[in-house]
Amino acid sequence: MKILVIEDNKSVCSMIEMFFAKEGIEGEFVNDGVQGYNRFKSGNWDALIVDWMLPGMDGVTICRKIREEKFVVPIIMLTAKDSESDQVLGLEMGADDYVTKPFSPLTLMARIKAVTRRFQNQAPKEMEGLLQTEHFNVNKITREVLVDGTQVTNLTPKEFDLLYYLVEHPKQVFSREQLLERVWGYQFYGDERTVDVHIKRLRKKVETASQPFFHTVWGVGYKFDESSKTDEI
Repeated sequence: MKILVIEDNKSVCSMIEMFFAKEGIEGEFVNDGVQGYNRFKSGNWDALIVDWMLPGMDGVTICRKIREEKFVVPIIMLTAKDSESDQVLGLEMGADDYVTKPFSPLTLMARIKAVTRRFQNQAPKEMEGLLQTEHFNVNKITREVLVDGTQVTNLTPKEFDLLYYLVEHPKQVFSREQLLERVWGYQFYGDERTVDVHIKRLRKKVETASQPFFHTVWGVGYKFDESSKTDEI
């Protein structure tokens, strides 16, 4: 299990880290809200623990932004605020549970296990048709695409279908004929250059010069790869 902890109290972080080690949990700790939010978006996490009061960006704002951008991850909020209205606000902004400071690390571990177990039981329905990668959030049901948290709103239906299929199969190389069959359908009799045109459009709409996603594999076809910076030769 990999958990991101956004908490500016170093003694609290040390305590959590010690118990993570005992439980075999891989933890990463960030002490600033803005940095923590950016780190969250750049990684894949099994859970997020976030403090309410943080420098840069508070925990409630982090929760709200994460839910607005449709990231699906269990969130536990740490808070010194113990009023019912504050707790309700945290939950309404997207937290799945909260732990009031000061707290026992055993209590926190129990909450982590409970919320991740509950999330795992619910995840199949909630995540149906949802793809999450380092840079992409793609929802097949709502046909929404977010790249690094920014929504892409100008995709045509077939551009979305092609993007979804490639993101669904990262690093797999597909020929133009395969993509025509699997995205356009077996009854499509169009020119294979249709694929080239759609790949070109996707590149213009979602890529930057420093971050390509759709790569040409010369003599074969195309693949989706977030880790590769240049086309293969």
